[in-house]
Amino acid sequence: MEATNQREGAGSGGSSAAYYIQRFRDPCRPVNVTVYERSSYVGGRSTTVNVYDNPLEPVELGASIFVKVNRNLVDAVDEFGLSLTYDDGAEPDDAPQVLGIWNGEEFVFTQSDDGYSWLNLAKIVWKYGFMNVYRNQALMRKTVGTFLRMYEQPYFPFQSLSQTAFDLGLTDITTSTGSQFLEQNGVNPPFSTEIVQASTRVNYAQNLDQIHGLETMVCMAIEGQMSVKGGNWQIFDGMLKASKASLLLNTSVAEISLQEDATYTIKAASLKETSTNLVDAYDSVIIAAPLQFSNITITPTPPLLPSPIPYVTLHVTLFASPHVLSPTAFNLPATSTCPSVILTTLSPHNSSSIPFFSISTLRSISNPSHTPPRREYVYKIFSPAPVTASFLANILGLHIDEKDSIASLPKEDVSWHYVKVWHSYPYLPPRVTFDDPQLDAAGTLWYTSGIEGFISTMETSSLMGMNVAKLVVDGWELGEEGKAAKVEKVTEGGD
Repeated sequence: MEATNQREGAGSGGSSAAYYIQRFRDPCRPVNVTVYERSSYVGGRSTTVNVYDNPLEPVELGASIFVKVNRNLVDAVDEFGLSLTYDDGAEPDDAPQVLGIWNGEEFVFTQSDDGYSWLNLAKIVWKYGFMNVYRNQALMRKTVGTFLRMYEQPYFPFQSLSQTAFDLGLTDITTSTGSQFLEQNGVNPPFSTEIVQASTRVNYAQNLDQIHGLETMVCMAIEGQMSVKGGNWQIFDGMLKASKASLLLNTSVAEISLQEDATYTIKAASLKETSTNLVDAYDSVIIAAPLQFSNITITPTPPLLPSPIPYVTLHVTLFASPHVLSPTAFNLPATSTCPSVILTTLSPHNSSSIPFFSISTLRSISNPSHTPPRREYVYKIFSPAPVTASFLANILGLHIDEKDSIASLPKEDVSWHYVKVWHSYPYLPPRVTFDDPQLDAAGTLWYTSGIEGFISTMETSSLMGMNVAKLVVDGWELGEEGKAAKVEKVTEGGD
């Protein structure tokens, strides 16, 4: 049997599907993989940009970290020989209180580093109580342990995500908001509304009373945080290379049409060469990114077409400046030092929204354009709306006239900036059903992004890619011996 896998958008779900099809297939049956990617790069929402356009200074723009329980990602790092880093860089030496949680009025919590040192644990226990901390950790470990059974028989591969989640008891967690689930298990405010909610806001831009309990627990599974030196996109680049895929960047799929012989015709076009149109036929198709953003027409409409779900519009602002964060912008004395990483929660006394989810000082850097080269800091801001020049001026302690845009700020104060708007992840309210991977009765049209309403991470997208790959290969095995199969995987906009 010969198979061809086509994919548009080389993110986690699609790259994993291509990779695991090669892993699961019968070695005597060659598989040819073609990947269509609308963007100019591999990685989907895991991508980097270069500070000062210097390729030696990459910064993660999207998915920044993964953790040691992320089996697929960790295994891929080992297989491809990638180097890891366990922090985002060197924070400024003059910021001893690295992490602070800001409620719009004051810092409700600060700690000396972003790990679980004995000193930090003691500080958390002293403020929030031992039982809150213990119950939260125990609850997280139990939940993660249950989720990890989805990688194993008899649950893997799963034809129905909804049924598998129910069988494992995970829908008991997704039916509640994070605040309800924590309260039901004895984890109470202010620990939940300060520590846990700061995590749901920085990871998913959602408050504890909006996000379901399962994703809340994912936010707290932070042990063994890591990232790939040079960018996490290298994991998915490695997967695609290992799949021996033909990769077509800057190529967009416009239409998937079912033919009388039960194959699918794919119509695609190069975004760089306007006269280049591609048409090919495949026996199976895997759509490996949110269909609602793909602009792909499927004819006829599949009976199990996933319903559109609302996604968060996240504004990511990167910039470099010689200035440290201003303490007075956060109601601290002018002589004090501001935390270098600021997470947010809500004040019980003020219902007005905070204009950002997080501000992170990523690392110090030398600005080569300045004479002589000077030390500057690279910052990342997650926010629900565009960051304004006046906001930047305020947090940097600048006294300047009102400016229209970040670009209008003096280069002496903000030497470089980059802005990206993502459909980063879905809103994750309580729910009990999720889009299943199979979209048609014949088992030839597949979808990986239904898992995002369940858990939205690089790892879970990879899990679903692996799951669909196994289902596709199992379908081949059930087919006629020697039958040639062409598999197409389509992703619009990355995953």
